Amino acid sequence: MMTGTLMTLTIEKTLFTRLDAEGRLTHPIIKEEISPGRFGFRGEIALKFQASMADEKRPPELSIWQVFATAREGEPAFELFMCYLLSFEYLQTTIEVLGDLFKPGGKYFIYSNNQDLLMKYRIPMGDVTFYCLPIGEATAYNEFLELLDIDKNDIKKLNTAGKMDYITKKALEFDADWDVISFEEGIKRMGPVRNPNENRPV
Repeated sequence: MMTGTLMTLTIEKTLFTRLDAEGRLTHPIIKEEISPGRFGFRGEIALKFQASMADEKRPPELSIWQVFATAREGEPAFELFMCYLLSFEYLQTTIEVLGDLFKPGGKYFIYSNNQDLLMKYRIPMGDVTFYCLPIGEATAYNEFLELLDIDKNDIKKLNTAGKMDYITKKALEFDADWDVISFEEGIKRMGPVRNPNENRPV
């Protein structure tokens, strides 16, 4: 008799195990199998660490925020990766640290604080392309739902893992013919980093 699907995928069977071992996966909202064979992580990923003094563990020097990433069991690259960068230039650092975890054809989305609010780009980094978007006053998660045309009512009855799996399936179908520009051109077009807390309720 079928009693439902038992979820057995552990982080050790995914690419996230290396990041976990390196202490890069911080502030997790979810870090578990979200559907059979698919592992999801929401939280922050540390890119640069501060030197620790004695037993004192310091916060990372540089992190990617609001990460929403999934990978299939045994696969060497993310199938989906979305995050918020305080500055667009950190895309280069992201590639330096995580570059081998991205693949051609993967769905990768970068929201950056200092991108023109009216502009959206596709930016190739080697043989991998990123959809690059500005961040308004919402969270990257909420902006992502809007980009994917997902109504919150469609997912409100799902648990955290179910929501993540639903969003992932929609994101993997996403396509857009935004202007393709180089990373160097993107740097030229970026404005100053805005205070992410301005115009927010205290």
